[in-house]
Amino acid sequence: MNCIFCKIMNGEIPSYTIYEDDIVKVFLDVNPEVNGHTLIVPKKHYQDLYDIPNETLMHIMETAKKIGTLYEEKLGSKGMTLVQNNGLPQEVKHYHLHILPAYDEKQAEINIEQVYEQITQ
Repeated sequence: MNCIFCKIMNGEIPSYTIYEDDIVKVFLDVNPEVNGHTLIVPKKHYQDLYDIPNETLMHIMETAKKIGTLYEEKLGSKGMTLVQNNGLPQEVKHYHLHILPAYDEKQAEINIEQVYEQITQ
């Protein structure tokens, strides 16, 4: 399979991993829309919302809550937007949930290494 997320799961491509368990890996998006733009990706390959089991979806949402709280503490975010695409708008055909932290004022852009350092301190 030529799936970039499967390659990340298998360790073939490095990632800025924030959290990991038996079901998901959570890592920073290398092309972030905002500081802390994060992806929650199931370790098992599911194409989209119609393919993924409900139990895995619930685990992903529970993980999103944990990450949202972490980002309030570490990045000073004031909330988050969750985005999940299916079909045509889905760039990578492996289910994933975007977390986009929200800030009450415009943040100075910092690079992915600086964001990672702030989150993992």
